This record gives sequence, C-alpha cells and structure tokens, in this order.
Amino acid sequence: MLDADVLSTTRLLLDVPARAGHTRRMSTTDDDMIPDVVEHPVGPELDLHTFRPDEISSLIPEYLAECRKRGIRRVRIIHGKGSGTLRTGVHQLLAKLPEVSEFIWPADETSGSWGATWVILKA
Repeated sequence: MLDADVLSTTRLLLDVPARAGHTRRMSTTDDDMIPDVVEHPVGPELDLHTFRPDEISSLIPEYLAECRKRGIRRVRIIHGKGSGTLRTGVHQLLAKLPEVSEFIWPADETSGSWGATWVILKA
C-alpha cells in the first residue's frame, strides 16, 4: 500500500465527454471551458456519485488498472443506494473484468452498506 502523501498526489486523467446539448463551463460568469480531461485522485476508493452510468464503462477499468499498478488490491466503489441502476451497471462490468478476483456487495455497515461494493483485484 502507498502512504497517504503519495496517494494524495497520484491522479488519473479521465476523458470526460460533454453531455449532449450541454456546454461545459466553470460557472455562469466564467467563459473558460472545462477541460475534456479531468484529474481524479487514485486511491482505495472510487466515488461514482458525480458520474453517469454511461461513463463507468471506461472509468472503472482505467481506475482499477491504475490501482493495480500502485499495488492497491482492495478498492471500494461507492455507487450509492438510489434506484440501483448504477450499481447494476457496476456489477455487470466488474463480472467481465479479468483483473477482478471478486466483488462483495453489500459492503459492511461501516463501509457504505448497500451503497458500496468492495472489489478485490488479482495480483
């Protein structure tokens, strides 16, 4: 495992497409466009609350690959409780990934319960 200082400076660059019909802007008063590549910290937890279900198919494999490179073998994916659409998509994707040894849902009570899934990666 990496120490907290290394994890806080390690980032994954994500290619996040603009939503159809929307212009990506920092704020209503700022004319600068939000970059197409967004930095996301890499660590033992991935919170999907800010992502749409159609974005996870590229995000999760890239994220888990970076975790494996850094020796992180246990990752908590937070998908939320909601309607279950995001969770279902996450589980379907995890079942297809060869680098996933197993995934555990629901997570224990102190780790997000029904709103999170533990992912165990192969060495």
